[in-house]
Amino acid sequence: MDLFSSLEEENNNPRKTKLGNTSIEYVQASGILTEAKGFMGAYDYTLNPYSGCSFGCNYCYAAFFARSSDDKDNWGNWLRVKENALQLLIKKRKKPLVDKTIYMSSVTDPYQPIEKDLELTRSILKELLDYHKVRLVIQTRSQLVARDIDLFKQFDVIQVNMTVTTDSDEVRKAFEPHCPSNKVRLKAIKEITDAGIHTCITMTPLLPVENALDFTKELLATGVKKFIVQPFHPDKGKFIASTREVAFEQMKKMNWNDEKYKDVVEVFRKELPWLGEGKNGFAPI
Repeated sequence: MDLFSSLEEENNNPRKTKLGNTSIEYVQASGILTEAKGFMGAYDYTLNPYSGCSFGCNYCYAAFFARSSDDKDNWGNWLRVKENALQLLIKKRKKPLVDKTIYMSSVTDPYQPIEKDLELTRSILKELLDYHKVRLVIQTRSQLVARDIDLFKQFDVIQVNMTVTTDSDEVRKAFEPHCPSNKVRLKAIKEITDAGIHTCITMTPLLPVENALDFTKELLATGVKKFIVQPFHPDKGKFIASTREVAFEQMKKMNWNDEKYKDVVEVFRKELPWLGEGKNGFAPI
């Protein structure tokens, strides 16, 4: 059975489908490895099996790289599957990627809900394992990542990052309404850590926090030893359509500001074993 045939709609058109509120389109990408620049400039490549995102966090910077205003305004409601991603990577076998640092992913989540059926990210991981020798960092906010523990164990150099931006599920619902709960994410990264895989929790950006000390206890209970934090700047207007006021209301309710951020980070520095901030925290392993 073809990788995508199980997702055909009644009109037998496998190129477009829908999952929940997300419109999904299958596209032919021109490339799969992108030379890393800017914030990710310390890496050799970024790798994005998808574009767009079903999670649709309302502050997501990636929305502002969308190719049209319609895509930007509807961020979270569309996803493009790079259906030839594996084939593009297979072409790299002639010149294997040895000791190259790869960040997966920079402008999407490699564990989109549809990944459970497609296994596109999993097929890429297998290809990297069988034909290349890369230094890989995986960034996600999905518990589905735990599915691939068997593959992670086979990499010589790998780190799995789990994004957890707050200790408050109320805040999470306001800013990340379509994402897995904090509890689910922490459980998944604990499972990966317990399997002996190098892990990190990224609080990027750090959203309003209810109780910093209790939050650190939750984080430490996962067994993770590495953490990254960076501030959230609502004043820079990085909100997709119609979400700015909701964000400001939630931040006002939590009395969240730069000083509160600094206070919380100070607690993190005292309680967490390793804390990186901003770009330096994301340096390749």
